[in-house]
Amino acid sequence: MTKGRKTTLDERIEIIEYCIDNECNYAKTAEKFQVSYQQVYTWTKKYKKSGIEGLQDRRGKGKTESELTEIEKLRAQNKLLQAENRKQQMEIDFLKKLEEIERRRS
Repeated sequence: MTKGRKTTLDERIEIIEYCIDNECNYAKTAEKFQVSYQQVYTWTKKYKKSGIEGLQDRRGKGKTESELTEIEKLRAQNKLLQAENRKQQMEIDFLKKLEEIERRRS
């Protein structure tokens, strides 16, 4: 079994083209390009479903605002408001503590 390696988008496109040209022979493609069988299979499946866009590495990237559903937009907005509320509560608590310390000194 070949261990997977990092590949660029151009390499993935080349690998998929080779695989398709060779009647989807995943094992032969994996051996030739020194990538795992599973990776070739996955890339081919993604390419057939979404084209070149499916081959892009989008790990760690969220959806764009246009891709979000209404519920997802509301959840994101809710998260932002909750974070803002926590920040404001921390500021209030800090100011209260500061006033208490100042009262003790005088």
